[in-house]
Amino acid sequence: MGNYLCFSRKEPESQPVPSVQDRSANGLSYVGEAAYEELRMKHAAYHQSMWNVTQSKVVGSLQHTPGRSTFESKIDPKEGHSNWFPEKMCEVMSKTTEWCDVMSLAAPDGYFLEQFKKALKNIAENNQGEREKPVIVRLMFGNIIALPINCDRLIKKLTKDLPKKSNIQLWVGAWRHGASWNHTKLIAVDGRYLHTGGHNLWSDIYLKEEPVHDVSIQLEGHVAHDAHNYANAQWKFIEKKQGTFLGQIIEHVPDFLPLLAKTRVIVSEYPEGEATEFAPYYNSSCVSTYESVVDAVSVISVGRQANLVDKDRPADDAFIAMINASKKIIRMSLQDIGPICLPGSKIPLPSVGWPKPYLDALARAIWLRGVDVEIVLSNEDARKGYTNGWSCVDVASELIKRIQKQFPDANDAQLHQKVEDNLRLCYIRHARKYSYGNGKRIGSHCKYFIVDDLISYTGSQNWYECDLAEWGVLIDDAGITSKMIEDFWKPMWEASFLEEDCEVQDVMDGLKIHRDGAEVDWSSEDGIRKLEAAHAAIAMAHFPAETEYHC
Repeated sequence: MGNYLCFSRKEPESQPVPSVQDRSANGLSYVGEAAYEELRMKHAAYHQSMWNVTQSKVVGSLQHTPGRSTFESKIDPKEGHSNWFPEKMCEVMSKTTEWCDVMSLAAPDGYFLEQFKKALKNIAENNQGEREKPVIVRLMFGNIIALPINCDRLIKKLTKDLPKKSNIQLWVGAWRHGASWNHTKLIAVDGRYLHTGGHNLWSDIYLKEEPVHDVSIQLEGHVAHDAHNYANAQWKFIEKKQGTFLGQIIEHVPDFLPLLAKTRVIVSEYPEGEATEFAPYYNSSCVSTYESVVDAVSVISVGRQANLVDKDRPADDAFIAMINASKKIIRMSLQDIGPICLPGSKIPLPSVGWPKPYLDALARAIWLRGVDVEIVLSNEDARKGYTNGWSCVDVASELIKRIQKQFPDANDAQLHQKVEDNLRLCYIRHARKYSYGNGKRIGSHCKYFIVDDLISYTGSQNWYECDLAEWGVLIDDAGITSKMIEDFWKPMWEASFLEEDCEVQDVMDGLKIHRDGAEVDWSSEDGIRKLEAAHAAIAMAHFPAETEYHC
């Protein structure tokens, strides 16, 4: 079988354009329209590479682990409670006949790894002798400071049980550029099937006892093309960096050895000697066409490539536009909003602060339009470090500070009333309890929000400052959103909300507390050392010991 490229790697760079029009944008809600207008006017050059509008189908309900029943039950979930989730990922991957993209923060372990191996075996068996061209599979991960992924080892594990002469070419890549790396979580298949959300691929976190909460979503339709196209930029970056003289030298540094360089890229291919060193790039001509799916709704894909680009962060601007368009209520289920702190402290990383553009938009919504804001956060001291350590009061106080900043004539009585009437925060709970039976606090890794009960975001992007590569989907359909509220938001809120988590007077008393990190010159050697040490400490504190990082 010869090497196969869908098209030349000399893909033309996108040229700046003043604006674009997307025919699929007809029929958006006023919130979706606000996001679309911001994207088409400000980020036209990244249309169809970092954002797009399609008509696609939502398959089933939100995929929430450990499941709705945990909110209502006083009994802790037992190991294996959410094995259906990696099995669902396997099912989606197994549909592949031409092209599969997988993106995640880190390599699969445990039962996730078993299901990925099973999916690749299914792909090989289902496509044996069916076509001349090989099936393309690209797996992209983050290369985190002090925790390099071992691509060689992973690719050997994934392909160990594949039949000989499998009609598959597989690449495993990882990258870091400064303090940015891939944080996207998605599976895209044949430009038709998509699975995306917040879940990483760790069995200990999601499938065993004391699980962390998370949500993902499955779709069918042209939004899958968006995911493939989004992945291209990261594969291009790997080729660009590793193709240099220095890149070729670094290529011979074993994958498992930490390398404190500003940029590190790693790639491995299968079969060696048959697949090219670098993965091919995707476009829609790489896969077969298909009829439009039934029951399709408006979907806006929104992403960001972090510091792989200088300034443009389309998803960030879309979020702000949505909040600016809100009229009634914003519901959010998030891990945190406050900045990442040094482990075991409330000391933010140097030069890291609160996400002021997001908080400013929420502040305007509350102050100018009387919009209700409801936020469910991970518990302080949540298991496995799934919290930045900020309390509900901390978050609420920082939000009210942004009202003070933008509306300096606001007096304490007015601010007090706004907190009383429009702002509600709580920690995630099961049956009104914030910890498991053994005392470990319940954690949430969700990145999910709803605006005016019309449109929702499900994806990988946190609301705290962290310049990583992210991607997700806005589902703009009132009927689908209503079902999400019934299936996920309502049982979570009823099990979790207690006013004691965020007393009004505590919020007002917290307005004078300084919660930002110290300023650091990142161009200095001292600043670089502090950044590397902080990220290494956080990575070691957050990552499961059994992840595929070490040899």
